[in-house]
Order: sequence, then structure tokens, then C-alpha cells
Amino acid sequence: MQTTHHWRPGRIAIIGCGTIGISWSAYFASRGLVVVAFDPNPARREAFLPAVSEILRTLPGEPAHLPVVCDDQGEAVADADLIVENAAERVDVKQTLIKTLQDLAPARALIVSSTSSLTHSDISSAAAHPERVFTAHPFNPPHRIPLVELYGTDADAVERLRGFYQGIGKQPIVLKREMVGHVANRLTAALWREALYLVQEGVASVEDIDLAVTAGPGLRWAIQGPFMTYHLGGGPGGIRHYLEHLGPSQQYRWASLGQPDVTPELTEQVVAGVEAACAGRSVAELADQRDQLLEAINAVFDRAGRDAD
Repeated sequence: MQTTHHWRPGRIAIIGCGTIGISWSAYFASRGLVVVAFDPNPARREAFLPAVSEILRTLPGEPAHLPVVCDDQGEAVADADLIVENAAERVDVKQTLIKTLQDLAPARALIVSSTSSLTHSDISSAAAHPERVFTAHPFNPPHRIPLVELYGTDADAVERLRGFYQGIGKQPIVLKREMVGHVANRLTAALWREALYLVQEGVASVEDIDLAVTAGPGLRWAIQGPFMTYHLGGGPGGIRHYLEHLGPSQQYRWASLGQPDVTPELTEQVVAGVEAACAGRSVAELADQRDQLLEAINAVFDRAGRDAD
């Protein structure tokens, strides 16, 4: 049997020690990778290791190396093979930072951005070598959600990154062309837009709209995406039968989808609905509950074989 050898960076530099940087650092460390981190905010640097250690306690195995926090950005990237950029979601900030990182880092270093919406062209235009820059958008929280969305202009390097993420337990997808919001955020944005429209039109409460997802299609979506879902919806004839015979029913629904106007009134309505649904639970408590359930769901998939379908 032929063995596939995935590229494995010897040193990963995390730039930006906020929520995503903390989560990525914990996950990488749990996989035995060497991680160094930097954030220009001293308070974030100080809070970084305790937050990483808290996540590590929930992940399997003992990390071979705990992440190291650097007080200097140049020191953090000086010997990095992979640089994970987690700066604010602003084109000017990312352009400047990525250019600086490329100037400071070794020529071999690949820079991946966790950007949730910006395109590769947006963030790499100021870099001396844009072909060494990639988008690698994780779904939050990265230490629990396996998806990573990849895009870059160097196909060989993209495949190297795909192999790396697969090798550490992630499920990467590769975009064939760049797109604002990539794939997953565009799909979730479409659902979110309609959810806001339903609230604005007085169709249902915030709590019931959430329940309509979690008690309904959300359960199927953890198993199969939209194409496979509608393939089964077509019965024995599958997706062809669905499109040929039930496609008009979808077009009828599409014609009624709305465009909400995010007014102050809608904002207050949504905030009040979410606060009522929280029933006094804090954001931290809700996040902890989410992470526990994600851990349980992932354990089920691991036992069943995530790619069994």
C-alpha cells in the first residue's frame, strides 16, 4: 500500500490572539505542532495562554509543545513555515499586515488568512508574492468545527495545504474561484437574511425560527448538504426527478424570499427575541453548551466514520 505523506509545517506563527487565534493555537498544539503567537495588544498576549490552556483541557491527548507568546512580530514569524493571520476584517489592515509578514518571514513561509468574507485579491494585492498568500477560512470555533475553506493561485501549494489540514483532522474544501464570503458564509448569510425577513414580517418569533432550523433541516444538514438532501427528496428518481418535477415548487418559494431592512426597530426586535431565548444564560454559558454538543456530535461521526457516505 502506498503511503501518502502530508506536508507538515515545523513551526506555525499565529498572528492575532483573539477568539480565532486562540482556537487555532489550541487545535494545532493538540496535534503536536509547534506554535508561536503574537498580537500587538499586550492585554491579548497576556490572556492568550490561559485561554489556550482552557481549550486544551477539553481536547484529547497531551500537546507535545505548549504555544509560546512572542513580544515581537518579527520574532514570531522569523522561522515560520506557516503563518496564520487573524487580524480585523478590514481590507486595509490585512493588506498592510500581510505585506509586512511576508517581508519579515522566510521566503518558504505560506501565509493563510482566516478572513471570513474578503477575497484573496483583496488581501494579497500589496504582497510582493501574492502566490504565497492563501485564504484558509475556518468555521468558528476551529477547534470543534472541521471545515476549512481554501483558495490560492498556486495550485500545488493549495494541494499542500489541503493535505496538511486533512492530516490534522480537518475537512478542507478548495474553491475553484474566489468569492466574497467563500462558500459556507454565503450559505449561512442566505439563511440569516431570510430569518431576519421572517421576523420583520411578523411570521414567527426569534426562538421559533431558531427551533425551525435546529429541530428540522439542521439535523439533516449535519449529515448531508443541500444537494444530497434534495437528491433524497426526489425519491427513487433522485435529484433528476426532483429538479424536473419539483423544481417549479422551489422557484415559487424563491419568488417570495425577502430582503429585510435592518432598521433600528428590527434590531431591537431581534435583540429582545434573542435575550428572551437565552433565558438568563450568558454568552459564555451558551458557548460552553455549544462546544459540548459539538464534541458529542463529532464523537458520533468519528465512531461512524465521517466519510462513510
